[in-house]
Amino acid sequence: MAMRRIAVAAALVALALSVPASLAQAPAPAATPSGPPNVTAVLEKGGQYTTFMRLMKETQQDTQLNSQLNSSFASNGGGYTVFAPTDNAFNNLKPGTLNSLTQQQQVALVQGHILPQYYTMESFQTASNPVRTQASGRDGPYTLNVTANTNNQLNVSTGVVEVTVNNALSTAKPLAVYSVDKVLLPEELFGAKAPAAAPTASEGKPKKGGSSDAASGPAGSDDAAPTDAASARAVGWTLAGLAALLGYLL
Repeated sequence: MAMRRIAVAAALVALALSVPASLAQAPAPAATPSGPPNVTAVLEKGGQYTTFMRLMKETQQDTQLNSQLNSSFASNGGGYTVFAPTDNAFNNLKPGTLNSLTQQQQVALVQGHILPQYYTMESFQTASNPVRTQASGRDGPYTLNVTANTNNQLNVSTGVVEVTVNNALSTAKPLAVYSVDKVLLPEELFGAKAPAAAPTASEGKPKKGGSSDAASGPAGSDDAAPTDAASARAVGWTLAGLAALLGYLL
């Protein structure tokens, strides 16, 4: 009997000791992000965006965007979306394409891949086209047309190139980064150039000596004919008078 009591007491003690241990094993709450996302870190992790990263660095758009992400993260703002062309996308460009651009045009090219708003794949379904980019300002050019289909893909068009997007590198708000297989060449820089205006026909063809058909003067002028006729008549009357005078004297 005594042994049974000792066994029950030991079991109760073991149960009491196990309760704190089970509570200690409760799952910890999910960790919150320690800071804003960094576009450079996202592209480096992707591993195939070195040309785009170099272009962003040369135009200082990486520093500017990361600064804006810091502000957006701190204020819980709208965020940003980046379409990142792969290295193969740049390799497929015509040789010398990037070098033919001025520094300002290179800035516009990079900014044309950045949207001043955070978009998920789903939120593009309600986006109004054309979608503004960082190069657009408030109501400027350099816009994109983005449409979402039922296969969770995006079609992005600049008016010069069109590409399908289905790979997200990051969607951690306030930054969404999507991989694209083509460089988004803006129509403002790479669209068809308007033909030069044809020269207008001259009113009169210049003649030798600098005069034209429309110029006034004794030669070829409409006013010259009456003057010549009057001179001829005057000479005629003079000869007739002389003939009459000679006849009278003789």
